[in-house]
Amino acid sequence: MDNNRFEELRRLHPSFTYRGYTLERKKDCIFIEYDFSMENGLSFNPTTKIMTDNLKLLNGFDSDAGRKIVFSLGMVELVSYWKCACPPTVYVDCGYLDEWDIRWWKKLYFNGLGEFFYRNGIFPDKDSFMNIVCRAEKRDYPTFEYKCGDYNLITVGGGKDSAVTTDLLKRYRDKNMFLTVNDQEARTQTVLKSGYDESRIIKTYRTIDKNLLTLNSKGYLNGHTPFSAIVAFLSLYCAFLTGGKNIVLSNESSANQSNVKGTEINHQYSKSFAFEEDFTEYVEKNIMNEIRYFSLLRPFNELQIAKYFAACPQYLDVFRSCNRGSKENKWCGECAKCLFVFIMLAPFTDYDKLVSVFGNDMLGDGEMVEDFDGLADISGIKPFECVGTPDEIRLALALTVEKLNKEGRELPPLLRRFCEKADSVDIDRSLLKDYNPKHNVPDEFLEEIKEMYELVASDN
Repeated sequence: MDNNRFEELRRLHPSFTYRGYTLERKKDCIFIEYDFSMENGLSFNPTTKIMTDNLKLLNGFDSDAGRKIVFSLGMVELVSYWKCACPPTVYVDCGYLDEWDIRWWKKLYFNGLGEFFYRNGIFPDKDSFMNIVCRAEKRDYPTFEYKCGDYNLITVGGGKDSAVTTDLLKRYRDKNMFLTVNDQEARTQTVLKSGYDESRIIKTYRTIDKNLLTLNSKGYLNGHTPFSAIVAFLSLYCAFLTGGKNIVLSNESSANQSNVKGTEINHQYSKSFAFEEDFTEYVEKNIMNEIRYFSLLRPFNELQIAKYFAACPQYLDVFRSCNRGSKENKWCGECAKCLFVFIMLAPFTDYDKLVSVFGNDMLGDGEMVEDFDGLADISGIKPFECVGTPDEIRLALALTVEKLNKEGRELPPLLRRFCEKADSVDIDRSLLKDYNPKHNVPDEFLEEIKEMYELVASDN
């Protein structure tokens, strides 16, 4: 793909319209359908369903505040469809945005689509890549009394991070609820292995309009979008419905780093601390300030999280983080994400057990050299996945080399490659004692942070 195709599609489709949404309470769910359109009769109607048969709703699903959240969720959903042709103008017909709001959304879109632009060979100007025109009139909303159930809504993706958060918050057992998006076995199993039952899970389901897939097959643009921003507004709506006090994420300090050196292109932008701060500011300005949104793991890096996770063996056989294998609830054993998680856990987990879990000796796989070089900063481009920093990966590899040498085992090929390529001065051995002070963890949870730090910073 190149800029020529980008400009051609923008000429063919000069505008994109957020026409509206329907919000309906059904017998067992709340159902949302969005209405987006472009020129030449193209329309998109993605849906979101929130299962409610196990929930007690404390706040109105179609109240003014509820509708503000649903409208905002649509503002994130639309970017998945806008990106297929990148129309220069976006018309918003179903909710009011002032100039501050427009700047806020453009910042999210531009940064959240950084990887999409980069991998499609597109080099847009951050100010002119999109013009947002709000055609809805401003309304005065009456004040409302938020009915708070005083619980924690923990988002669960099925990987090691949300398992660690769940384990850390075990003393709040009676106050913990969980949120899954397009629920899969690993997500449910994470909750069950923590001693809860499925009644504590708010299950949500999203659909992608097939018209988008058809356009992609015809050569329209495709690529990564800021999915975690969707989770942010969806979790806010679910917490609002049921009276949540805290939305608890599991995003680490490593999510702040870019993928391409010298740029701000970050696969994990909507997991970054910058987005966490922006989201809070947007919600407090436009919707409410009674629900807190923060990552419990922001003080820690990926390697520290892996060490804590390894001390929770109940999750090892059920957790999954592989995008390719997620629908079949398995590790594909062939992608950069599988390799990364394998590397992170290798210093702290029995090696043979790890091979059994992944179905492949990831560090013995010669087909993984390109991804390995990206992860270990040998090539300079970090794979476009939710992975840690090269410093964390190099330390994990060094610790694994020492571990296997001590056990008298032969080093697998990728570890031998690391030994040949790595300069020992590049290994930062202080990372397990690292602490990131830029976080929004409320004071009442700092005891959990202290507990985790003492475990991961110890020399054991």
